[in-house]
Amino acid sequence: MKDHQGDSTKEAWILCLILGVIFINFPFVHIFDNDRLIFGIPPLVLYFFIGWPASIGVTWLFVKQINKESAANDEERME
Repeated sequence: MKDHQGDSTKEAWILCLILGVIFINFPFVHIFDNDRLIFGIPPLVLYFFIGWPASIGVTWLFVKQINKESAANDEERME
């Protein structure tokens, strides 16, 4: 029987990858590229310094979930 939970995790993984690529391209970068300062820091710098760790965190969560599903599938096969 096919594991639908694993399929949805992989689909969400691909969606987050595509969104990550979109978020570092022209339209979004242009939105934050201005002369204003937030706490003395340009918005573009904040965008990257907040967005980059957030994307790493999301990647970590997906890898953790995929590893958990893989371990559960391995246990099912052993039984």
